[in-house]
Amino acid sequence: MTADPDVYRDPLEHAHAHALHWLASIPTRSVPPKLNAEQVAATLADPLSEYGIDAVTVVDSLVAIAEPGLMAIPSGRFFGWVMGGTLPSAMAADWLVSAWDQNAAMRFATPATAAIEQAAGDTLLDLLGLPAGSDVGFTTGGTMANFVGLAAGRQQVLDRIGWDLNADGLSGAPRIAVFAGRERHASVDLALRYLGLGLPVEVDADREGRIIPAALAEAMRDVDGPSILCLQAGNLHSGAFDPMRESIGIAHEHGAWVHVDGAFGLWAAVSPLYRTHLDGLETADSWATDAHKTLNVPYDCGIAVVAKPEAGRSVFGVRTSYLINAGHGPGDPIDKVPEMSRRARGVPVWAALQELGRSGVIALVERLAANARALADGLSLLPGVEVLNDVVFTQVSLTFGDDENTRRVTENLIADGTVWMSGSHWQDRDILRISVSNWSTDDTDVATAVDAVRRAMAR
Repeated sequence: MTADPDVYRDPLEHAHAHALHWLASIPTRSVPPKLNAEQVAATLADPLSEYGIDAVTVVDSLVAIAEPGLMAIPSGRFFGWVMGGTLPSAMAADWLVSAWDQNAAMRFATPATAAIEQAAGDTLLDLLGLPAGSDVGFTTGGTMANFVGLAAGRQQVLDRIGWDLNADGLSGAPRIAVFAGRERHASVDLALRYLGLGLPVEVDADREGRIIPAALAEAMRDVDGPSILCLQAGNLHSGAFDPMRESIGIAHEHGAWVHVDGAFGLWAAVSPLYRTHLDGLETADSWATDAHKTLNVPYDCGIAVVAKPEAGRSVFGVRTSYLINAGHGPGDPIDKVPEMSRRARGVPVWAALQELGRSGVIALVERLAANARALADGLSLLPGVEVLNDVVFTQVSLTFGDDENTRRVTENLIADGTVWMSGSHWQDRDILRISVSNWSTDDTDVATAVDAVRRAMAR
């Protein structure tokens, strides 16, 4: 018998109340968690009950256990790694995705979510200036979005030389030469490892982490077999962009597939102010981004774009007697990502795009970049602070003299708890790295952050 809908009412109402209480605490709470993972784990040591617990008690217990170990990532004062917040419509849409409980794999079985994701994908292609008709798939995150693009590239370059990857596998296949800048993101290496392609040939980069076209041309000079080039839209430390048009042109002269890792920086393409950094972006073959970062939707929402749909679908498409496949047109969602079962990740993307509108998406991207510039300007006025990068987008990397002092300031800043900025190592120096990714960060948050750094230095 179908469950009585009333059995959901009380647990969901409690979850709703707890969620609103959490969100209401964000403006004033300390950003770091109060307990570490081991301390939270200690509160979970009780054995599983023999007969279960009612759902409301489970929800209330979950909140009591988790709350001290939660990082205030939704805060406008959170500048760690590259983690955005969540827009209101996207959060609400994500709740509905869970309630609807649709397996967003097939157009026939779940037409509503398939159509909404298709609409979101078409809108993204238009906003980002990518080729119409490209396949857009929704993955778990940026790493798997890179995986999709590189898998399509692997398939395509082997197809060109007559190697049937699906039938014969990689064993015995001609080696694929993969090229990437020295300052590529680790997720590119992960995706290449998953695909059995090994580490790429490292190409020299300039002081901002941008691949050097002349070095790329030299590295690819003797390539006579299948090859792939990985470019970067948004360096992890500087925010800089690889020179797209020239690099892509060099790679295509050698018959290479070109994939762009744009986890956060691909969104610069929507803005007239920043699109110039990505001139030629549309001439690549695949692109990856993470909607949780710059677009500010919930986690579990990478976006993979493949310009040649047949390349991606030949990797991920599946045909069986029990599945009813679309077989034409936009294809099934199952043909575009490496999952036969998944939640409708593209629905929160559609909601966020509808809430913002075209001008709102542009304003969001430009506001994030402007806040990064304001932080760099404010912090550079503090004695002893050196901003290391040209602040061209949403990343700021800075030092406080020597490595020991930089580490000490970073530790003081985290202990203070007013803001969260994470340490890193770049250009042979320990640094404090700032990523501006939250839609809610405003001038007050920027001023608060500068003051927090000032206090950390004074300590």
